[in-house]
Amino acid sequence: MRRIMVMTLYSTGIRCSELCHLKVSDIDSQRMVIHIHKGKGGRDRDVLLSPKLLNALREYWRWMKPKTYLFPGMVDNWREDVPITPKVVWKAVNEAGKRAGISKRVAPHLLRNSWATPLLEAGTDPLPTAKPAADNAPLWHCPRCGGPMHVAQRLTAHELAWVTGFDSS
Repeated sequence: MRRIMVMTLYSTGIRCSELCHLKVSDIDSQRMVIHIHKGKGGRDRDVLLSPKLLNALREYWRWMKPKTYLFPGMVDNWREDVPITPKVVWKAVNEAGKRAGISKRVAPHLLRNSWATPLLEAGTDPLPTAKPAADNAPLWHCPRCGGPMHVAQRLTAHELAWVTGFDSS
């Protein structure tokens, strides 16, 4: 479960609090997006769902069978259908950093910052600059022409591999 939490944070760039409140119903595999409800500022938004993350989430779902919350929490040491606490996410990310040989403290927001770095290095703008289209697909500005562009059109396979943070196989 912790590996999937860290992978989700890094490959989507969502906030720790948004991860804690993710629901199974927020995963839209048809449009390849994850719906974020009431994020920062109380705004709803969609983030890109890579095929690799979708496969990992499906495998996780078959194993854990979460009902409402994607990452269910605990009540009195029993798994309940409540959101996990941010402390669980912090601990998972910190342990992943230690396993990776990082001596400094690693926080979930570091993964949010790291998510954008490969996109910037690849010459794309990771920040949305246009409102969603009628079909609710997020629009972004194309770095070459400045025009709006759908997220799925915007990222190359190489960039998607970078965003997921795991090997490209």
